[in-house]
Amino acid sequence: MATEPDPHLSMVRQVTPHTPEGCEECLRLGSPWVHLRPCLTCGHVGCRDSSPLKHARAHAHVEQHPIAEPVEPGETWRWCYAREAMA
Repeated sequence: MATEPDPHLSMVRQVTPHTPEGCEECLRLGSPWVHLRPCLTCGHVGCRDSSPLKHARAHAHVEQHPIAEPVEPGETWRWCYAREAMA
């Protein structure tokens, strides 16, 4: 059974992470984070859902930029927050 490609992949751009050293909001707030998820539409860097404040998810919903990816070495997947699935 073939699956349809994620329609949000059209929003993926060549981006440079704004704050490769950490989550943008957590850096401002002095909050801890667990793993980073750069937005593939604008380059915002947010923290993943296992972080206390879940900034990557919040950015995806507020800005309507649903696709993010991990920055951990060797991880090549993408996540779509709109579909709650791999993209």
